[in-house]
Amino acid sequence: MINRPRILRHNSSIRALVQETKLSLDDFIAPLFIVEGERIKEEISSLPNYFRHSLDKTIQEVGELYAAGIKSVLLFVKCPDEKKDNEGTEALNPDGLMQQSIKAIKNAYPDMYVMTDVALDPYSSFGHDGIVVDQQIVNDETIAVLTKMAVSHAHAGADMVAPSDMMDGRIGAIRTGLEHAGYHQTGIMAYSAKYASCFYGPFRDALDSAPGFGDKKTYQMNPANRIEAIREVKLDVEEGADIVMVKPALAYLDIIREVKNEVKVPVSAYHVSGEYAMIKAAAERGWLNHDQAVLETTMGIKRAGADLIATYFIRDLIRLLG
Repeated sequence: MINRPRILRHNSSIRALVQETKLSLDDFIAPLFIVEGERIKEEISSLPNYFRHSLDKTIQEVGELYAAGIKSVLLFVKCPDEKKDNEGTEALNPDGLMQQSIKAIKNAYPDMYVMTDVALDPYSSFGHDGIVVDQQIVNDETIAVLTKMAVSHAHAGADMVAPSDMMDGRIGAIRTGLEHAGYHQTGIMAYSAKYASCFYGPFRDALDSAPGFGDKKTYQMNPANRIEAIREVKLDVEEGADIVMVKPALAYLDIIREVKNEVKVPVSAYHVSGEYAMIKAAAERGWLNHDQAVLETTMGIKRAGADLIATYFIRDLIRLLG
């Protein structure tokens, strides 16, 4: 034989030397769930070993992540029901939990890169990502609130805002709003191809943000569509997105690759809550090897083209890669 590909698989040394895709702790974003109160650490039942923390505990968590080599966190807050309305009023509160959290984290760990969720569903009495009028999620009125929300986060010290709402035109509006407010260095990570997926269930448990009526299919994408994802991504880049995201990750590896081939900005992927829960549940039953599954699926996401990966496996990856 002239060609013997197995030569490059002969032992662990040569396999490591020729490995095409490598994972690093620099690749990961840690999602954090923050609740009001003090000394709170609540396990999320559908996300085993993942927790909601009060701000004091969140600061401790951020410190541990930073010491372990994680460079970025993505913040989500759980808004109490009594503060929810249809206009997202609490989202704009300069002393709200999100704003307090940004300030506290940046004060304690200035070099931790803080990203923030920009969407109305945690603050909405309807559980939708936008303002509801006559059972419809209205686009332009929602954008006006999202822009104010993003500017509020920037004012509190956020390094990057992450609009996850999928309203048309919101990236351009937010970029313009940030520029007019003088926040020229605040980045935008756009959830550009966010699909109407069944894999978000545990996340909605974490924030109590499930829609109160209907579903999110009028703004999140149809899982059957591929070309539409490229259109959405290109529009966000044209409007000023610094990073584009595909969400979820595992069922959309083809989309990650196509997006990576199309754009010249970094591509992120969200290894979402349902994907995490499936692996944890199967491992608990002994149906697969937990650590191997974590590494293989995460490697697959990066191999598909993701430059950054938001993942709930952050503690597992620190243990496996650190």
